[in-house]
Amino acid sequence: MASRPDTARKILVYWMDGLVLLTGMILLIVILLSVRQGTIGWATGAASAVCMAVVFVLFSLILRDAFDSRPRPTVKLAVSGAAVVGIVLLRLPPGGDYMSWDVTAYFWLSVVVLYLPLWASALVGAALVTAVTFLNHTAGPDWPAVLPGQLVAAVSMSLAIWLWRWLWWTIRDAHDSQAAKARLAVAEERLRFARDLHDLLGHSLSVITLKSELAAKLAVKDSGKAAAEMADVRRLAGESLQEVRLAVDGYRSLDLDEELARARAVLEAAGTRCVVEARTAELTPDARALLAWVVREGATNVLKHSSASRCSITLAGGVLEMRNDGVHGAAGGAGSGLRGLAERMAAAGGAFSAGPVREGEFALRAEVPA
Repeated sequence: MASRPDTARKILVYWMDGLVLLTGMILLIVILLSVRQGTIGWATGAASAVCMAVVFVLFSLILRDAFDSRPRPTVKLAVSGAAVVGIVLLRLPPGGDYMSWDVTAYFWLSVVVLYLPLWASALVGAALVTAVTFLNHTAGPDWPAVLPGQLVAAVSMSLAIWLWRWLWWTIRDAHDSQAAKARLAVAEERLRFARDLHDLLGHSLSVITLKSELAAKLAVKDSGKAAAEMADVRRLAGESLQEVRLAVDGYRSLDLDEELARARAVLEAAGTRCVVEARTAELTPDARALLAWVVREGATNVLKHSSASRCSITLAGGVLEMRNDGVHGAAGGAGSGLRGLAERMAAAGGAFSAGPVREGEFALRAEVPA
């Protein structure tokens, strides 16, 4: 399943491809109409069409090169610029018959902005607007009538393409920030757990080590004192084990309402529409903890092993059911996570099942003791 950033990237790229294709088709129709009306010759029309095709094809390729970073100017950019020069010279309309050939010049300028610094882009844009205005002026219209339109076209198209790439960078950075926050949260939780274990066991294990060494020395001198020391070692070891169990139980405890909200947020972030209908007030703390683990493992299973577009989570009367439409083909065996849930539910006196229920749908069902 494609992530949202990947989907956004494809939408932005394909949207721009569609815009370029539409513009190219319009200009091709303009060329054909001009040839038919005798405004330009067949040779000029064919040469202009070829140059425009070069500009628009390279425009899409250059955009892809500059999509994720600001690369250095390439041969594609130079070839595209040469094709623009050819269009400007070939498409100079005779007799003041103004045509939209200069749009291709500003398409090229809009990708130049993605490659060059602002000051360099401004110089290139000023030179290009001056040249296009002069050529249009020689064809008939006075330059004060031509210049404002050329400036608006140059600035608006360049700004539009720059904003187009900025939009993608914003989406990408937001996604990377979320992923970084998730990794940081995991790292912080691991650090907290390691720190808790160190605080719990550091002192106890140090005392156990010292008493064990003392008992070993006393074993040949005073067996009574050695036995007393070993009894202390045994007591300390038992207390340490109990402290570790409490720490792990606290670390592994989950809140059912939080897990339901987190599952919906994670699934929808991955492109899966998630509907949650749950009544949790009547559940006991033990039942809530069990079902919280079921929700977490079920959501993980959907993300890792399916391409679901929708998922529903219902909980009523101690019965939890998660359904998704992401099963394709034969279902594989249960993973270790689902097997672990089944064992945990069985040990608590509950029931658990997971598997395909009909074509393309997978259901996970868990029932806790009443």
